Amino acid sequence: MNKEYLISPSILSADFTQLGDQLKRAEDAGADWIHIDVMDGQFVPNISMGPVIVEACRRITDLPLDVHLMIIDPEKYLEDFADAGASNLTVHIETCPRMDQTLDKIRELGCKSGITLKPATSAEKIKPYLEKVDFVLVMTVNPGFSGQSFMPEMMPKIRDIRMMLDEINPEVPIEVDGGISPSTIGQAYENGARIFVSGSAIFDHPDGIKTGIKSLKDKI
Repeated sequence: MNKEYLISPSILSADFTQLGDQLKRAEDAGADWIHIDVMDGQFVPNISMGPVIVEACRRITDLPLDVHLMIIDPEKYLEDFADAGASNLTVHIETCPRMDQTLDKIRELGCKSGITLKPATSAEKIKPYLEKVDFVLVMTVNPGFSGQSFMPEMMPKIRDIRMMLDEINPEVPIEVDGGISPSTIGQAYENGARIFVSGSAIFDHPDGIKTGIKSLKDKI
C-alpha cells in the first residue's frame, strides 16, 4: 500500500439505477478502491451481488475492486469473481476449512488476498494465515446489512491484529468495514486501521458523494 490510508466506498449503499454515474463520482472524488459485498443468504442474513455486478463495475471503473465474499464455500467461486474483474478477494475464516489453499488460489488467480472474521470470532483464529494475506479486514458490525451502528468494542481486536501483523507480516494493512463515518473513522485509524470501507456515509450523504468522501478524509 503506497498511500497512508485508502477509502473504499461500498456499493451496497449505492443507487443501482445510477451505479455508473455514482462510481464515476466516487472515483473523481478520490476513492481508492470500490468495495463489493457478496452475500448468499446463508452465511449472513441477506442476499446481494454476484460476478455479474463485479463485471459491470469493472466496465465502469479502473479502480481496484475489493470483493468481500460473505458466502459458504467461497473457494467454488473464486475463479468466477477473478474472471469478472475482482482485484481483491476477501474470505471469512468461518467459511474456509482449507484456508491455506484458498489464499493460495486467490493469489494464483492474480488477485490480492484478504482474510476476515465476524465480530464474535477471536483474532487468534486468523493468526496462522497472516503470512499469506495482503490485508486483513476487521468487521466493525455484524455482516449482512448496510447502515448498521459502529461497534467500538472491536477496537481492541484491531490493536491485537496489528500487533500480530507487526510480528509476522508488518507490511500488511488492516481494513475496517461497518459503520465507518466521520464520527468513527478517527478512532479506527488511531487503533491501527488504514483501509476504510464506507457505504452510507458516502452514497447517502445529503451533500453528495464528493462531500461524503471529503468528510471522511477530513477526520483522519
